[in-house]
Amino acid sequence: MLTFRRALIFAACIITVLFLVTRSHTTPTKADIIPPQDGERTKTGYVPTNPVSTSSTGKALSAAGRKKGSGQQIIQDLSRASLRDKLEYQFPYDVESKFPAYIWQTWKYTPASGDFGENFRPAEASWSEKHPGFIHEVITDQVAVHLLRHLYTSVPEVLEAYNALPMPVLKADFFRYLILLARGGVYSDIDTWALKSAAEWLPESVPRESIGLVIGIEADPDRPDWADWYSRRIQFCQWTIQSKPGHPVLREIVANITQETLNKKANGSLKGFKDNKVIEFTGPAVWTDTIFNFLNDEKYFDMSTGKGNITWREFSGMTAAKKVGDVVVLPITSFSPGVQQMGAGDYDDPMAFVKHEFEGTWKPENLRHIGVEVSK
Repeated sequence: MLTFRRALIFAACIITVLFLVTRSHTTPTKADIIPPQDGERTKTGYVPTNPVSTSSTGKALSAAGRKKGSGQQIIQDLSRASLRDKLEYQFPYDVESKFPAYIWQTWKYTPASGDFGENFRPAEASWSEKHPGFIHEVITDQVAVHLLRHLYTSVPEVLEAYNALPMPVLKADFFRYLILLARGGVYSDIDTWALKSAAEWLPESVPRESIGLVIGIEADPDRPDWADWYSRRIQFCQWTIQSKPGHPVLREIVANITQETLNKKANGSLKGFKDNKVIEFTGPAVWTDTIFNFLNDEKYFDMSTGKGNITWREFSGMTAAKKVGDVVVLPITSFSPGVQQMGAGDYDDPMAFVKHEFEGTWKPENLRHIGVEVSK
């Protein structure tokens, strides 16, 4: 017999389930970007303010990110879906959503630990100082495992690949793509300083609902022997990335690394993996290739309106931000100021946003940060 009390309990259970389902699967609103309230850990963002120069290559993104406002797509049987379909279903992309107000960093220890390097503290603190109201997290290796298990439970291939990676640097590379795909926000290496708030990275003239990914130039080596020092003629920086959740570039690189890792695991080639192969496997080389593939993908761009494929030439010698579809590319000065080469300005340049100290990276196994191939 259904008593009044049992009816109330049943109704409460139904309301709770509905709340959890809608919270997990609701597409972010089109409201402009606002900071989170104290203690709030939802997908909120911020309002960028300061203008910078911008230009365009002439290619238009079709349907503004392919699935603008469409939210999650129904998949009848996830077990039979492709890896990319699973990722798209789990982390839908809405270009009109907000830039989440997250700052993600990774290190062996958290700043609360006495083992956290004193040389990292001022740089780490700069991100909180420049981004009041943002959620700023330094994720340790142990926490990363549990966090990814929570985020990617429905995509077990990704978890298998992450756990199979034989080197910490590979996992650190993979983690930045994984966390940005799932949650969005800003990822930046622990040895970087925030010179300006991410609210100042985008041109004010560019509508925030039209941008889903912000990247910078890491290397633009205009010299005949560039291939002796860098892996690509134009190399995009991956020590600092800003994105909205579900961006197709992030989905693609996560799928590529996952499949490549599982292939290597199956054939036994992960054993004895060489440090100088990191840049091509998970580092800036594969990141750069994935971005260029996206910019020339007819699924997202109307290829008939351009004058051919977008190549490194469109980004060489840049001094201002350039918008291509839903991607903004920043000049080398923005994330690599003070390198005193390749046209980069100094730290006080108006376009200098992030300073990279390369702390602990000038070792043979870590030179992939600047694109140098290391021979053993």
